[in-house]
Amino acid sequence: MSKLSLDRILQSQGYGTRKFCRTLIEDGEVTINGVVHDNYKETLETDGLVFRLFEEDVQYREHVYIALNKPANYECSRKPSHHPGVLTLLAEELTWRDVQPVGRLDHDTTGMLLMSDDGAFIHAQSSPKRHVPKIYQATTAEPVTDELIEKMLAGVQLHDEPAPLAAVTCLKRGEHQLEIVLEQGKYHQVKRMLAAAGNHCAALHRSAIGKLELAALDLNEGEWCYLTPEQLALLSPE
Repeated sequence: MSKLSLDRILQSQGYGTRKFCRTLIEDGEVTINGVVHDNYKETLETDGLVFRLFEEDVQYREHVYIALNKPANYECSRKPSHHPGVLTLLAEELTWRDVQPVGRLDHDTTGMLLMSDDGAFIHAQSSPKRHVPKIYQATTAEPVTDELIEKMLAGVQLHDEPAPLAAVTCLKRGEHQLEIVLEQGKYHQVKRMLAAAGNHCAALHRSAIGKLELAALDLNEGEWCYLTPEQLALLSPE
């Protein structure tokens, strides 16, 4: 339980500077249960708070946890260089909240991308010690062979890694399709492993993290959603 002044509440939710938020409040733009609240110094209990602003109901969130269905040709960078950044797909107030991607997907890789403004969550999800499986659907340039699968499971040596890297599981899903489960998050890992195993990755899609499946979120490419506590629990290692 915590109480904050109304201007701090608006600022924390990404609606601009405190000065701008105070102007919104004094102009009567904020209502709670149909009642205008125009005193920016008013303190309110944040737990369960819902206020209305810009014709929308806003639920107070101390932190936000987001899943994005990332399209191709978007960069997971706050300062993209060659393609638009994934932050441009979010609501403007989320960029004010300093939301950041949890790890990265290559610009041409699609699928589930987690995002948050909770530094502890980002660090925990990015830590290799957590062993959270990430499931990828890979399209290969050459047909999938038993030898390729055996190499991916046994481990392949990448030139900048001290030890071979192996997939947790590697299943053939079609003549040119593999489902690969990894617990690491190395740079270009799936693509580099496939190349080291004698094939080439033509397309890559991340379909799940832990037990949270992208399909269950019902998001079109470019769409995002807030994650519920139940969905966040699916991200924890078993």
